[in-house]
Amino acid sequence: MATIKITGGKRLMGSVRVDGAKNAVLPIMAASLLAAQGETIIDDVPYLTDILNLADVVRSLGAKAELTPDGRLRLGAERLITTTAPYELVRKMRASFWVAGPLLARLGHFRVPLPGGCNIGERPVDQHIKGFEALGARVNIEHGYVEGFVDGRLRGNRVYLDVVSVGATINTMMAATLAEGQTIIENAAKEPEIVDVANYLNAMGAKVRGAGTDVIRIEGVSELHGAMHTVIPDRIEAGTYMLAAAITRGDVFVEGAIYNHLSPLCAKLREAGVTIEDDIRGIRVRVDGPLQAVDVKTLPHPGFPTDLQAQMLTFLATVKGVSIITETLFENRFLHVAELRRMGVEVKVEGRSAIVDGGTPLTGAKVNATDLRAGAALVLAGLVAEGETIVTGLDHIDRGYSDIVSKLRTLGADISRTDARPPLHLVKAN
Repeated sequence: MATIKITGGKRLMGSVRVDGAKNAVLPIMAASLLAAQGETIIDDVPYLTDILNLADVVRSLGAKAELTPDGRLRLGAERLITTTAPYELVRKMRASFWVAGPLLARLGHFRVPLPGGCNIGERPVDQHIKGFEALGARVNIEHGYVEGFVDGRLRGNRVYLDVVSVGATINTMMAATLAEGQTIIENAAKEPEIVDVANYLNAMGAKVRGAGTDVIRIEGVSELHGAMHTVIPDRIEAGTYMLAAAITRGDVFVEGAIYNHLSPLCAKLREAGVTIEDDIRGIRVRVDGPLQAVDVKTLPHPGFPTDLQAQMLTFLATVKGVSIITETLFENRFLHVAELRRMGVEVKVEGRSAIVDGGTPLTGAKVNATDLRAGAALVLAGLVAEGETIVTGLDHIDRGYSDIVSKLRTLGADISRTDARPPLHLVKAN
């Protein structure tokens, strides 16, 4: 069984570079299915199991997908052979459902299993379906599959999302690029990754305006083509290394971190007493003095990101005083609490809130990652725990962090991994 072993107590120092954003690469990969001609090239793509799995999904549809060791992903979807995505691939990750919108828009049909992914709470696809139906599709759910049809082209329409949903915003936006007429998506999600997907779609020949606001307007076109695109830096990976610096009371420059993408985290760290310096190349995080407890509430962007909640809780466990973390987006996103308690974290969960009584020294233990961000939180706890921490469940961590062990080791952490991830060219060949 693969494990990460950490001996805590090292103050992190130095510089670490952030990879491209997983949550932008995945929908961009799906959007490449819209291109009836030409090759797509995506640069700064991290080596993650989620990306390798979605590459398998698009290959199963007849597209070409090759990720090279230097982080370049080549995609070609000129000759798709099916509009049905296989269950054995889709069940591994929720992002697979993003192929539905492009398949529906380009070929008039999709059949995709209800998606899997991290067990952090209900994430229904009803808003995706609402968007497709507003554009003129007929959608059925039978035997664990979602199937959509349209006769001819989709038709532009006004779509109001009942809840702010990143997934539904992106899927509806992608489908609308080939719809006849104008589509307006209201109550759209505003994450930076949505802006990046819109920029890629426009490079393909789409006409998308307003991404990053709560109203997105799309003027449909008849055809899209492949394009070149460099994805934005991963703000969640950046935030994780920023919190690693704060937890170890270190001094770390996070190269590639974009302040505007991380302003809620920066604000909370400053409130706690951490020094944050914005630079054109990234963000420097250091701790020079005493820290204080703060309260945090997760919200849709531009609020505090739910994907940094577990890591923030771990940081606050090292700060003397009582902090309250309220999770508003997912009902099961405190699964990491039980494992952190094994390391001495004093935390009590009441409904959607976790009450952290910080300042008690942490101790090393054998712990298991229950989901992607919980895994990151346990690694961060191990950086400051007395003695040795063994983290299992690395399949979760590998979904979102391409090389967390070597990056932390470069910063001075005493950390190692019992298995070496195989070279990329041995894992996936086109």
